[in-house]
Amino acid sequence: MKKAAVLAAVLSTAALPVAAQEVTLGVGYSDYHREIAEDGAIVSLEYLHAPFHQRGRLSARFGATLDVQETGDVFAGVGISGVYDMKNDWFIETSVMPGAYHDSSPENDLGSAFEIRSLLAVGKRFQNGKAVSLAISHKSNASTADENPGVNSLTLRWHIPLGR
Repeated sequence: MKKAAVLAAVLSTAALPVAAQEVTLGVGYSDYHREIAEDGAIVSLEYLHAPFHQRGRLSARFGATLDVQETGDVFAGVGISGVYDMKNDWFIETSVMPGAYHDSSPENDLGSAFEIRSLLAVGKRFQNGKAVSLAISHKSNASTADENPGVNSLTLRWHIPLGR
């Protein structure tokens, strides 16, 4: 009886679709909260690992990101991403990635080297596994420093699976 239950559990798990690792490339625009800051284009590169947890349409995975502003500001972070799969291959993605920020000028200072990037995206997956999404993200130090001006970015992202 136990062997049959274990075998059924293994077979049902093997039948679940498993999302692959992926790389996401994004381009967009960033708006710094300080009036004296220099807003500008942003390019982002993100790596998302295969999910460590899946339940129904929701999955969670570890990831890392690198954002580079045209002004020379750089952010690198690691954290967790969640994806909720909807009908017709649409999805909602969210992530929280704490990391290190380096400003290129005092005007674009976000208050500390420690910043947290939060992201919300809506996307569409294609039959070949690639996807496109539109994301809004925010970086701030969550008031862990004396100053916390923050920056918002809007990016168009291209998701490329690394294996299936």
